[in-house]
Amino acid sequence: MTSRSVDSAAEVDVLVVGAGFSGLHLLHRLREDGYSVRVLESAPEVGGTWYWNRYPGARCDVESVDYSYSWDDDLQQEWEWTEKYPAQRDILAYLSHVADRFDLRKDIELETTVTGATWDESASRWAVRTEDGREYTAQFLVMAVGCLSVPKEVDLPGLEHFGGQILRTWNWPEDAELTGRDVCVIGTGSTGAQVVPALAEVVRRLTVVQRTPNFVIPTRNRPLAEGELEAVKAEYPERRRRNAGHSAGVFRSDNPKNAMEVDAAERQATFQERWEGGGINFLGSFADLMFDQAANDAICSFVREKIGEIVEDQKVADLLKPDSYPLGAKRPVVATDYYETFNRPNVSLVDVRANPLEAFTESGLALANGEQHDFDTLVLATGFDAFTGAFTKMEIRGRDGLLLRDVWQEEGPKTFLGLSSAGFPNMLMPANAGSPSVLSNMVTSIEQHVSWIADLLAEMRARGLRTIEAEPEAQEKWVEHVEEVAHMTLWPNGDSGSWYRGANIAGKPQLFMPYAAGVVEYGNALERSAKSGYAGFVLA
Repeated sequence: MTSRSVDSAAEVDVLVVGAGFSGLHLLHRLREDGYSVRVLESAPEVGGTWYWNRYPGARCDVESVDYSYSWDDDLQQEWEWTEKYPAQRDILAYLSHVADRFDLRKDIELETTVTGATWDESASRWAVRTEDGREYTAQFLVMAVGCLSVPKEVDLPGLEHFGGQILRTWNWPEDAELTGRDVCVIGTGSTGAQVVPALAEVVRRLTVVQRTPNFVIPTRNRPLAEGELEAVKAEYPERRRRNAGHSAGVFRSDNPKNAMEVDAAERQATFQERWEGGGINFLGSFADLMFDQAANDAICSFVREKIGEIVEDQKVADLLKPDSYPLGAKRPVVATDYYETFNRPNVSLVDVRANPLEAFTESGLALANGEQHDFDTLVLATGFDAFTGAFTKMEIRGRDGLLLRDVWQEEGPKTFLGLSSAGFPNMLMPANAGSPSVLSNMVTSIEQHVSWIADLLAEMRARGLRTIEAEPEAQEKWVEHVEEVAHMTLWPNGDSGSWYRGANIAGKPQLFMPYAAGVVEYGNALERSAKSGYAGFVLA
């Protein structure tokens, strides 16, 4: 690993914050285009979210052969994926290989945390500060910080009284050893659904605390069959074209039929086939699942039936059945043997909807009815301050000292095309709020943005332009459009805790942040702007 072996030059054309999928691709592309680029990363290794989220069971819900870069065919051909869905360690190894193979580390400073950035109007440059007191200046500041990179603050009552070990799935200790321990997991979202089955296999006793049950789709992960990877590599160009042409940024064998246009037998058979196949293809069972309430009700009923079939204790099964939101309105959860885990004799479920968590004690937790649960290790899988957290923890000041934290706390993360926020010139934000981001294969969305940013910078260089930022009017219209598109679907119907709207953070302004129209429509909007001289942006 490299941290400070780069040269000490502090003035660059482009300063990138974050060395995950976005940051590494930006560094490679912009350096190839002749810009001086520096990447600052707070972790001791590249990888972004895939460095920090190394909890047991961590795995991506996009197939490994698609959750990878398409911009270098030799890289595609040489990397050997071993499973259908990649584990965290495999993704991290892949990104480390990319950093080494393309000699990216020489322009990356690890263990470097950005604390603030200030726009210098007279110089048309950003002045960026780090936690250890270093300063950098750059014409462009690209915030490749990810959508799920800052965990939400823990707001559990009386947590300070707990005397045992506390672990967070984010920044999981590499030396954590839980074999034979009594463990409690709080949180049953994507992370919780992955970590619970993994821990259940090694701990003595596992208590799972659930507030809102989730629809959990089986992963059906498996080793790649002999010849399977070679077949993918042989048709990679066409596969990547199919991915880019799908709204989710990854090709699914979507059923063109609507759920309520077929009879109940065909509907059930289709759901069953997709369930057995596992993964996100389940969401492609019918074309109208996110548009028609009756269609969504049908797939919800199917999953609830499956929970009842899988979980032996019907009281537990009933607690695990979601009933307050459409399937897909919260981020779909894909995990291995989640429901089956509750059949293990060492696993118990504590539901805190009807019987709320009262407070933590020295040895565990107490519920409102006086019920006590003791354990020696607490695992917090309590989610993230999605989209905005990485921005608002920094002191980012734009034109006239405008503080981004204040603007977004008042209005939410308003952007034009998800790329630029009015009042913050030359600050670009790949794959974040206002773009498809988390509703897509993130790597596809990242490549779409990196290509657009590279073309933008080339155009500005050719025309002698120094600054770009969102037009306020265009920004307002885009935010309205994102909200309007979302309300054409069932996505806004998630319960009150959906992080798509920021509702999981107390006091956070609520607006629908990802762009629900998908990668293709979003790409059309990018292209329209670029072809019309970057309409919607102010270039000077």
